[in-house]
Amino acid sequence: MWRLLAIASLLLGSSADMRAETVRLASVAVGSVSAGPEITGQLIKPGGPGPFAAIILAHSCAGMTPHTDAWGARLVRWGYLVLAPDSFSPRGTKAVCNTPNVVTPNNRVADVAGALDYLAARPDVIRGRIGIIGHSHGGSTVMRSLQKPFDLKSRGLRGGVAYYPGCAPAFNAAVDLPLLILIGDKDDWTQADACRRLKPDRPELVETVYYPNAFHSFDAQTRERTVPGAPGKTHHLAYDPVAAPDAEARTRAFFDKLLK
Repeated sequence: MWRLLAIASLLLGSSADMRAETVRLASVAVGSVSAGPEITGQLIKPGGPGPFAAIILAHSCAGMTPHTDAWGARLVRWGYLVLAPDSFSPRGTKAVCNTPNVVTPNNRVADVAGALDYLAARPDVIRGRIGIIGHSHGGSTVMRSLQKPFDLKSRGLRGGVAYYPGCAPAFNAAVDLPLLILIGDKDDWTQADACRRLKPDRPELVETVYYPNAFHSFDAQTRERTVPGAPGKTHHLAYDPVAAPDAEARTRAFFDKLLK
């Protein structure tokens, strides 16, 4: 309930008709990925009956946080119905920033498939007009979800935006849908050089924007800080007043072109 109240407070002043609710959906086996447990998600929709284009919001390694809420509210203000699946709580954890292999981006592809099936069954969602956005671990989830072997386009996915993802060139070459990658050159958690080494089978589908002075989490308006990652590692997080609004504008333009 507290999360719904937090989301509602973010929506105040933009539209009194916006609505948020908790929903349940299946995690669906797809490709080589097994189904996970039933998951919950936060569904936020604009005012009016719709139907709406929809965006799946994949949270970071920190799980469902105020950052997730802020992005959900922002996407709804742009006119999209938003579904933010909680991939961690049903699997018995709140965050994986220090234990990245507990729940992997590959595991989360099953959640994305389930979210697509759930959205496809809703009368207030435009069939086949669904995008995905994610940050960090969620950005890596976006990249995995766009891979050809998973064929999520057949479930209505049109493309996605990955903020500072782990590009993992050995696993992400088969991008089969439009992808926008936004990453900082000073990122010491998910290095930009890995994205430069990415050799997509269909390069015309991938656009990557490198921000020369940006660190990890450059869009989150929180204090500059250093945080622990995997054992023995620390990472610098900082808001970037140049990269953040530019990335936001590019994200909106990407989705408006793709989904509207």
